[in-house]
Amino acid sequence: MNPRRLVALALSAGIGLQVLALPIEPRFKAVTVDSNVGVGYGVTTADVDGDGKPDIVLCDAKQVAWYRNPGWEKHVIAENLTTQDHVCVAAADIDGDGRAEIAVGAGWNPGDTTGSGALFYLLPGEDRTARWEPVRLPHLPTMHRIRWVKEAARGWTLWSVPLHGVGNKDAKGEGVRIQRYLPPKDRRGTWAVETVADAWHKTHNFDPRPDFEGTVRSVFVGSAEGAFELMLDPVRERAAIRSVGGPENGGVGEIRLLSEATGTVAAISPMHGNELVVFHPPASGTAGPGRREVVDDSLIDGHALACGDLLGQGRPQIVAGWRAMGRPRTVKVGVALYIEAGGRWIKHRIDDDQMACEDLCLADLDADGRLDIVAAGRSTRNLRIYLNETPR
Repeated sequence: MNPRRLVALALSAGIGLQVLALPIEPRFKAVTVDSNVGVGYGVTTADVDGDGKPDIVLCDAKQVAWYRNPGWEKHVIAENLTTQDHVCVAAADIDGDGRAEIAVGAGWNPGDTTGSGALFYLLPGEDRTARWEPVRLPHLPTMHRIRWVKEAARGWTLWSVPLHGVGNKDAKGEGVRIQRYLPPKDRRGTWAVETVADAWHKTHNFDPRPDFEGTVRSVFVGSAEGAFELMLDPVRERAAIRSVGGPENGGVGEIRLLSEATGTVAAISPMHGNELVVFHPPASGTAGPGRREVVDDSLIDGHALACGDLLGQGRPQIVAGWRAMGRPRTVKVGVALYIEAGGRWIKHRIDDDQMACEDLCLADLDADGRLDIVAAGRSTRNLRIYLNETPR
């Protein structure tokens, strides 16, 4: 089918079956980087070796590895940090030397809310292709998502968001402690830990909201109780909380800022859910969350989300991935691009059944000015890049 004459799916946003002409033809070339992935829990990009190119960093079940751009040679830097799986990774240049610092969450056991979890800072040697030294940090049970966050008052901090509160059962009990870690100059030293929020009982993911200079002043959080924005305070540890979306359909799993200009937020609802939604801000002077728009209700175990202007339209699109975990293999998995055109959303498949997407991210891998897609697959056991060849 000619992508310029794509037929929009009948989505639950009330779109109906329509023929919409795309303003631009999306073109992506799939390249398999690794066909022997265990789970592919977390994938991100950062310049690991300081050559000015974004490399791929993968947190796999038993290994942490980076793949050198542009040949994608694999370098394992940590292995079997705990007897249970690694589950999340954060990579960013926090000291300004042009090379990324990496942290890893491990000890993954979502059913153990008292004794599971682990958190490590990986200390590199001179040879960044060799094994890095794991420095064990304080941690909470069910460690699930981590990310480096550049704050106005504290500089670079490491944030962690567990899945459950300590000792929780059936999403009841102590609230999930969202924490920030302050890196000491000597990374083997003591990391100060602050609790930013503990208002929810089951969280899944979060997304920092940077300003134009890259400084984060608020953070979005997806939870079973809804979508929220944490408004950071330069003095107090605790953040003020603003509701973005309620607990409809079981709340939110994945969450990403869609547009800074409009204040819209994209999310997958519920956790591991079927709905791709957009939360629109409330009308001026109105309190509480705004309008909830369902973009697509046909995801099957939706588990990955990113937003960015991949098509050079001057406004962002949404990339979502689903993995169909626990479903028969006849159920298709994949990655799709959602394009807003004429007030409607058009779904364009990037990958049709070759990527059981556990996680994905966006980066300009080949310095051509276009965002590419990096995705890790669970049951498909692959790491793929989708090079953006869309005409400009």
